[in-house]
This record gives sequence, C-alpha cells and structure tokens, in this order.
Amino acid sequence: MTHWLIFVEFTALALAIGVSGYFLSLYGDVIAEKTGWGGTWIGIALLATVTSLPELVTGISAVTYVNVPNIALGDVLGSCVFNLLLIVLLDFLHRGASVYTRISQGHILSAGFGVVLLGFVAFNLVLYQHGINLSFWHVGIYSPIIVLFYIFAMRTVFRYEKAQRQEVVEEIAERYPKISLLKALTFFILVSVVVVLAGIRLPVTAEHLAEAMGWRRSFVGTVFVATATSLPEVAVTLSALRIGALDMAISDLLGSNLFDLVIIAVDDMAYLQGPLLASVSPVHLVTSQSAIMMTGIAVVGLLYRPQQRLFKTVGWVSLSMFIIYILNLSVLYLQQE
Repeated sequence: MTHWLIFVEFTALALAIGVSGYFLSLYGDVIAEKTGWGGTWIGIALLATVTSLPELVTGISAVTYVNVPNIALGDVLGSCVFNLLLIVLLDFLHRGASVYTRISQGHILSAGFGVVLLGFVAFNLVLYQHGINLSFWHVGIYSPIIVLFYIFAMRTVFRYEKAQRQEVVEEIAERYPKISLLKALTFFILVSVVVVLAGIRLPVTAEHLAEAMGWRRSFVGTVFVATATSLPEVAVTLSALRIGALDMAISDLLGSNLFDLVIIAVDDMAYLQGPLLASVSPVHLVTSQSAIMMTGIAVVGLLYRPQQRLFKTVGWVSLSMFIIYILNLSVLYLQQE
C-alpha cells in the first residue's frame, strides 16, 4: 500500500468515527432524557464502554496474535492520559467561563475511583519489577481485583446519580420531543457498531502509516496507537460540547479511563505467557503516574472551580494538565528502546 492510500484510509476511518461520535453523543443525550438516567450515568456507562472498545480489541490482538504486551499496556495507559488531555481541549474550546465552573462536582467520584485504580496498577508494576510475582497460573492477582473494583465503582456512581436526581424537584422541559426512546436506542446501537469497526481497523492503519513514515515502533505503540484508539472519545467530546452536554463529555472521558483499566485485566487473562505486568517495561510507570497527577489536578479544578483564564484561553488547571502530558510524551520518547 502506498503512502497516499494509507493516508486516505486513515482519514476515512477518522471521519467515520468523527461523524458517528456526534450521533453517539446526540442519541446518548436523548436516552439520558427519556430514561431519566442522567447524562453523567449515560456517559460513564454507555458512551465510555463503546468508545473504549477499540482499546479492548487492540489490546487482545497485541497480547495474542502479535505478542507485544508493551503495546497493549502502552495503549491503555496512553489512552488514559490522552482522555485527560481532552478535558484541556474542552476547556479551551468552551467559550465564556471555565468548563470547570459548568460541570457537576459529582465527576469527582469517578475521578477518585480512577486515581485508585491507576495507583493500584502502578503499585503492581513496582512489585513485578522487583520480582514479587503474585499470580494464579498466568493471571496476575491484580486482574480480578481490578474487575471487582470497577463493578463497585459503577454501582456507587449509579447510586450517587440516582440520589442526585431525586433531589431535583423542578419540572424540566423536554428537549427532544420528536425523537422516541426506541429510535434513539436503535441509532445508538448502529453508530456504536460503526465506531467499533472503524476503531478496530484504525490502529492497524496507523501502524502501517508509521512504518511508511519511518517512525519508531515503540513510540508509536505507546503514543500514536493510543491516540488513534482514542479518536471515539475525541468525537464524542467535541459533539457533546456542540450540543451543550458538558457533563456527558466529562463522564465519558473519566468513565473511559475506568473501563480502559479493566482492559488491563482482560489483556492479562488473554496473555498466556504469564502476568502481563511482569512482561512490560518499567517506563509505563511514568505514564501511570502522569495519569494520576492529571486526574488529581482535574479534581482540584472541579472543587476549586477557578474563574480566571490565561489570555482568555485556559486556566491554570488545564495548563498544568497539558504540561504533565507533554512531559510524559517527552520521557516516553527519550526512553525508547
């Protein structure tokens, strides 16, 4: 395949994901209204799962057919920091007040769960780097713990959202009177299939493009592939901003991070040569710690709700997150093997 054909394929896949992402956020918002579940729960449960499926498929392929566990873990952790970078983009594109003053503080709950899981993954990475092997057969003991914690997190967020909705007693005007719940569910499923199929193919095309351009594979695996598989989150974030569903956008990003970390457990079970975290480079600790710091700063922004913006663009919260992201990329590039 020539450079031109690879670029055309990559652009077509990205366009398909972008258009589908708009309809995902639109019909997700309709479902939230018709069911009364709330935009936050729709974002963290439905959108986050759908937009994270490319990472899931890519990870399983990486540890089974290709046997590159570093790409599998790098894709997951790289997607986490990229999703947090999208909050910075959201703040930059949101006109008027800072985005942190417009979204619910309830997102702190899912962000907190994300910090705990990221810290748990980093903790196990350190253990395996020091030869402490805690596993059942080829599966690390951390895998079932991650899955159980994710289920607990989803249950807690759902109960919190339900309690918050019960406190709202005023009548809210219906925003989508011409779209039925059945139609919204049908189109949500259809565009989800498009996102999944395009997202599955996109990392393969990105890898071909990287080879054609002469880019280093280790850097592409942990950064470029992670960015490619995160394009559904980009599409949903921009589309949610366009229709004013900021809470859905934030919950999708934070929820995607939680689901991405569950993918580590799935990849671990599919990797038959031993615990996944025992077979990867220690440089992934940098990415996990970067994600922890960026999530922590986002929590500060949600609590403090800063009003000031630097040069009418973004506030110090978003700027700090962006700096950490750039530092993470720099370290990954300098530590290539």
